[in-house]
Amino acid sequence: MDSKAFTKYISALLLFGLNGIVASQIPLNSYEIVFLRTLIGSILLIALFLIGKGKLHINIYKKDALFVVLSGIAMGTSWMFLYEAYQQIGVSLSSLLYYCGPIIVMILSPIIFREKLTAPKLLGFATVLVGIFLVNGNAPQGNSNTWGLLCGAMSAVMYFFMVTLNKQSKSISGMENSVIQLVVSFLTVAIFTGIKQGFVIHVPAAAWIWILILGVVNTGIGCYLYFSPLTKLPVQTVAVCGYLEPLSAVVFAAVLLGEKMTIVQIIGAVCIIGGAMIGELIKPKKHKL
Repeated sequence: MDSKAFTKYISALLLFGLNGIVASQIPLNSYEIVFLRTLIGSILLIALFLIGKGKLHINIYKKDALFVVLSGIAMGTSWMFLYEAYQQIGVSLSSLLYYCGPIIVMILSPIIFREKLTAPKLLGFATVLVGIFLVNGNAPQGNSNTWGLLCGAMSAVMYFFMVTLNKQSKSISGMENSVIQLVVSFLTVAIFTGIKQGFVIHVPAAAWIWILILGVVNTGIGCYLYFSPLTKLPVQTVAVCGYLEPLSAVVFAAVLLGEKMTIVQIIGAVCIIGGAMIGELIKPKKHKL
């Protein structure tokens, strides 16, 4: 496996884990935050792409470009569903539903990508899944908000499409992939936001520093680090290690916001780390004939 690509991917997950910390400092509604973060992130990536004299290959690899565009639409849609779920049913239950996306990826990867689902991968995945349930153990019981639950479930479905569609693009990768992905995501969110509430957003002066951090660092740089290595990593590795994002979010909240982790959540964190290591490091034994 490409160690450089793996390092980029893990770094992106840690940045994404900080999203909630940064967003908590911004007094805007969820759609406005998603709109601004994708706008700023897109501008940053376009600037870096032009400075680096990058070239677009969408006219050469039209089929691959289409997959990236569709993946960008899926990402923007997934974020909108997720942030709506945050408002409707809370962060814990929304996160639990959202991270069913990697479960869908893991289950269907042998069919879609013909990747062998080994025993260590299954064991690691099951351990990670248990950990996610424990970490999100404070989700409200008996929640009857059907719309919120549907939004959480749809965010997971769109996550699945985002990863699998992007994985289909073999010739468009790196910065070019990230630019197309995020710009299309922004356009998707912009159309939705414009229809829902228009483009007039009143931002308090003190909030701009946090908006810039969220847009430039967490979104622009984060998306580059996340999408550029996807085509170089096994889809099951992406699915299992992707759970480090919600784990880091819990740890950052405890350290930076003073939110206490319960014993159950700590056990869940251990399960997530242990499961990721099992799925990634343990290789099945080859039987000699």
